[in-house]
Amino acid sequence: MRTWGTLTAVCLGTFMLLLDVSIAVVALPDMAGALHASLSDLQWVMDGYALALAALLLGTGAAADILGRRRVHVVGVVVFALASLVCGLATGPGMLVAARVVQGVGGAAMFATTLPIIGSVYQGRQRSVALGVFGAVSGGAAAIGPVLGGLLTEGPGWRWIFWVNLPVSVAAVWLTLRAVPESRGPRGRRIDWAGTGTFAAFAGAATYGVIRAGERGWGERGALLALAVAAVALVAFVVVERGSAHPMLDLALLRKPAFVGVMVGAFAFNAAAFGVLPYTSLWLQTLLGMSPVDGGLVFVTLSGASMVVAIAGGRLLHGVPARVTVGGGLVLIGAGLCCQAVLDAGSTWPALVPGLLLTGVGVGLVSPGIAGAALATVAPERAGMAGGSLNTFRQLGYALGIAVFGTVVIARMRDTLPRGAAHALAGGGADSLRGRVPEPVLRTAFAQGLNSASVLAGCLAIAAGLAVLVLVRSPRTAGAEPTTPPKKAVDAPR
Repeated sequence: MRTWGTLTAVCLGTFMLLLDVSIAVVALPDMAGALHASLSDLQWVMDGYALALAALLLGTGAAADILGRRRVHVVGVVVFALASLVCGLATGPGMLVAARVVQGVGGAAMFATTLPIIGSVYQGRQRSVALGVFGAVSGGAAAIGPVLGGLLTEGPGWRWIFWVNLPVSVAAVWLTLRAVPESRGPRGRRIDWAGTGTFAAFAGAATYGVIRAGERGWGERGALLALAVAAVALVAFVVVERGSAHPMLDLALLRKPAFVGVMVGAFAFNAAAFGVLPYTSLWLQTLLGMSPVDGGLVFVTLSGASMVVAIAGGRLLHGVPARVTVGGGLVLIGAGLCCQAVLDAGSTWPALVPGLLLTGVGVGLVSPGIAGAALATVAPERAGMAGGSLNTFRQLGYALGIAVFGTVVIARMRDTLPRGAAHALAGGGADSLRGRVPEPVLRTAFAQGLNSASVLAGCLAIAAGLAVLVLVRSPRTAGAEPTTPPKKAVDAPR
């Protein structure tokens, strides 16, 4: 039971929390209509979850090392399940956003403990097999998310994209308590509450400032105040981490070019590859009139290509340096996004397919290799911090990407639409504008907004890819911490 029970238990939790990143994308138009949500509300539905994950991953990992990883994992599943129930019962956008934040808290507890639990139970070849299965489950969640979200939204309704987590959570808790042994980290570790709090304040204020600026303008007092708070919180985080005996992020790692390169790549990866998709989903359903299922199937072009490349690449690209696969993959993602920036008033969904395919190929190259690239930049005893930092930067990139690209979409729409119409159109309110604004104008405005966001995302991915290619070298030249013997230090994460 324990041989496969542990892996099954943690994979159930991981499948749920990663599924909830993508499953909500195709349900956004229905949520907006049912809850009378604005664009900023929809942005927070996605960002509240991602921000909680980003802010709490490292802190909950430290807490799990002290309190027990199985215990924290089970608490995380229970919190996630209860928050999912509330998400489905939401009567307004504020209630839904708050529940999504709590979902992210539970997700952080699950995500932070998954790899340490696997590492404590499996050794040698079993660990390699377990990590391979874990990677396949992670990729499967991303692939099935849009389709399952479309089926549930078009069938029983969008609330079921959250309620489907309940039976899975029950199974995950039962199996975790039955099959997963308790484990803890090294003695003497402390939870960096101050670092966790200041980082959360920075991430939340920065995202709020960008979203508010997109709604009311960059010169608006509230937006400027939020961005100022973010800057102060970031400075406070640096001060706290420098003075902490047990920092959640050792700032000395930022002096290592390879570590910086991987973190830049991680941030840009999630921001560029997935930050524009919510607005693409709104365009497909509210302007082209596609159903949630059909809209979800369009995104299978990306997720399907990424899964095929990830599986094939694991065999065909064995031995290729991570800097090549990660850096080259980011450049391909950037090229794919630029290929998507070809929309006009007469465009339909096939116009996106070449760009989505190319982006999917890039995702399939980056996703399997970026974790190993992060671990190879540090000594084995820092592996937990490196892995946690990687996931933190990825989720922060996703949250800020949604905020920034939404601002770009709205700003570009304002060049074409009457005052006040851009925010409504970007938030899925095309029906409310029809009759007042000609259909070709609506289509042109949304297409131009998506084009601008895609180009910006593409440039970000290409710049990050070049940074990875330049900064990430072999451990000896990249400034990785010395280990003995060097060969084992590099091969251990595999």
